[in-house]
Amino acid sequence: MTSRISGIFRRDTPEVKENRDKVPDTIQEAPASSKVPETGVASSSSSTTTTKGPSTGLTTINGSASDKVADKKLPTDDHGAPKRFYMNDDGTHGHYLKVAKRHQKIKDMVRSLWSKKEGTEEQPLTLMHDWVIQKKTEAKASADLKGGPNHSMSLVEKYGKCQEIVGHGAFGIVRVAHKQDAKDPRKELLYAVKEFHKRPSESAKKYQKRLTSEFCLSSSMQHPNVIQTLDLLQDDKGDYCEVMEFCAGGDLYTLILAAGNLEVIEADCYFKQLMRGVEYMHEMGVAHRDLKPENLLLTCNGALKITDFGNGECFRMAWEKEAHMTAGLCGSAPYIAPEEYVDKEFDPRAVDVWACGVIYMAMRTGRHLWRVAQKGEDEFFTRYLEDRREESGFRPIEILRRRQCRNVIYSVLDPNPNRRLTAHQVLQSEWVKDVKVCRAGEEGY
Repeated sequence: MTSRISGIFRRDTPEVKENRDKVPDTIQEAPASSKVPETGVASSSSSTTTTKGPSTGLTTINGSASDKVADKKLPTDDHGAPKRFYMNDDGTHGHYLKVAKRHQKIKDMVRSLWSKKEGTEEQPLTLMHDWVIQKKTEAKASADLKGGPNHSMSLVEKYGKCQEIVGHGAFGIVRVAHKQDAKDPRKELLYAVKEFHKRPSESAKKYQKRLTSEFCLSSSMQHPNVIQTLDLLQDDKGDYCEVMEFCAGGDLYTLILAAGNLEVIEADCYFKQLMRGVEYMHEMGVAHRDLKPENLLLTCNGALKITDFGNGECFRMAWEKEAHMTAGLCGSAPYIAPEEYVDKEFDPRAVDVWACGVIYMAMRTGRHLWRVAQKGEDEFFTRYLEDRREESGFRPIEILRRRQCRNVIYSVLDPNPNRRLTAHQVLQSEWVKDVKVCRAGEEGY
């Protein structure tokens, strides 16, 4: 590992070009499910397009232009549809994220799964496999949430009426609130409204504390790559609603699911945006502790936004210099760092960085590296611990073409949190310094 790490922060000598295997399309078979994910995305039935809103950064709709990409003609694929990702002549790149098209592709994938014979072996590390399990869990958790939205006057007056559901979870649901723009009646402001529901065994005091804690963390964040949280209100039933900016490009999870795996420059752009957001959070003394593609929202133009601070915690107050260690297992299994299973206390910042490494590999390969990062409990993770010590390395990482990229990912996924790179060190690495972020990602629109 010494030779790998030594090349992270300095310019390596020119590499010998290797004919490495192309990452295969790994979306394989899984059990059928009848529902397509909608987390954090616009209604697929909407025929309008989006433009950047006023100073609040909120999405508006005017039915004609699509954010800042409408000024020019977008590159199209063989079917004449705008490409999801495209390169410009000047070396810059852009993203055009169409949620309706993505949902249709996922529906087609589900139909193809239905047509397969029953009893066929599933692929446990594919995102589709995890998505089916997730959808079944969400269906049970949200079985009692089928009623219409509850509109308190303060919510309607400030942010408009809540309409289509765009997200489900154990917490409740996310709806889109539509409000006419007072400055231009032809435009419509969109807000994401997260409706929290009290857990069955939760007291009113604990319920209120849980929601206000999350709101205090998320609303204190002001960064292009962190979701903008605007308000916390109560509806007619007494349930709390958190109002956030709306990201019409969906989430990173469904993007990977529909694409199979992302292009190198595309994945690198999202990764650098993610690391910028994580570095900012850590500078603010906040750790997320549940980073995963589902919690990374996208605008139509490809700006990435970290969301859902339900498991977030403050590890350092403004007047403190030293970070506090944390304890307890939380997050989603494939993204949980190994020290959470073995250490009584650990640094929550290192946990976030580990998750970022797993997310990057999911973008590049379209699958998880392992089910759980526990030695002896997961054959894939055990193999990783063995292979990372060998000269030949761990194959899923070794197929990454750039040596500097492989060096950083090995160091981000170091099982020893004391050796793991920080978010700042990742951004200072030669590889990430060379990564070009799209204009939308730089400005957050």
